[in-house]
Amino acid sequence: MTRGCTGLIAALTLAGVAGCTSPSVQGPSEPYKLGMFRQNTRMFVGLVVGEALVVDLSRADVSAPATLKELVARWDQAMADRLGRLAADARRQTPSFSYQLSQVTTLPPITDPGAMVMAARNYEEHAAEMAVAGRTSGTTAVVDEKVRAGIPGIWTRKQDDPRGNPYLFTKLKSAITGNGDPIILPPGRKMIDWECELTVVVGKTARRVGVDQAKDYIFGYTLMNDVSDREDRPDGRYGSDWLLGKSQDSFAPLGPFVVPAAFVPDPQSLAIKFTLNNQLMQDSTTKLMTHSAYELLAYASQLVTLLPGDLLATGTPAGVGTARVPPIYLKAEDRSVCTIEGIGTLSNPVEALGAASTQ
Repeated sequence: MTRGCTGLIAALTLAGVAGCTSPSVQGPSEPYKLGMFRQNTRMFVGLVVGEALVVDLSRADVSAPATLKELVARWDQAMADRLGRLAADARRQTPSFSYQLSQVTTLPPITDPGAMVMAARNYEEHAAEMAVAGRTSGTTAVVDEKVRAGIPGIWTRKQDDPRGNPYLFTKLKSAITGNGDPIILPPGRKMIDWECELTVVVGKTARRVGVDQAKDYIFGYTLMNDVSDREDRPDGRYGSDWLLGKSQDSFAPLGPFVVPAAFVPDPQSLAIKFTLNNQLMQDSTTKLMTHSAYELLAYASQLVTLLPGDLLATGTPAGVGTARVPPIYLKAEDRSVCTIEGIGTLSNPVEALGAASTQ
């Protein structure tokens, strides 16, 4: 293809008109993120280029569906290439069908996952700090023969594996809220904590996937603050009450965007930080996970069939509030900020229920 035709493709893409036959592109040609946005009363999937430009995919000639979850389900290399070229064009010349990030409302990227699966104590240092705080009796390490036996039919352990077995739980999708939206403190609950977590967005139907194949089932990555009520039930009935502890309204701030896996070469080498009112609370790296993102997806797929758009949070590192001396918990007018290198920053104010209900 000639240099002149390449330039014509860029111009025609911005204009939403088909032009010369495009060259074969191996993967996205320009980094971008994806999210859901609202402009006045209209919602759309947006392509985020750089730090501030949002391209409205409903008005671009890329055959994008109405929601990001649908886009994930319909994703293929052709779509990846189209969006990569669109992102490259948008960097050269701002499309008419785009907005500055400040002009639109950022929504949770996915609000209706079929499953939202969470990893418990998937960083050894976090497991240790929770044990010291009296929140658990052990760590993620192997401590007895029952652990060494693995989980029959679900998780087969290697003889020399020093780690404990993966532990997953579910969180209700009704807990999802967006970047900039408040974390709402339930009345009468005074021990509300934070957990900044790298979160996998499942890209393909996954059932009994091996660890070596798990990477191929990941669409991308986002952030979640796994907000947690540490107060427990005073009656202690049946042990831990995971519904109370993890799934109250607004306990799953999510987003702001999803980064396609093509732009995250190694999800196990990302810096992860959490600040509360500009004070650094968590400062770690995803390389310290006990089980990798790939291992967690493989394990989860032995239990349930994961579908496109499902979410898998990979656990939080050390530095949560309940493990501090004295403990620190979220309070009204706090500002919670979770940042993961290359993925983004998720920021949420904290409000008491009465204050939030009057907004």
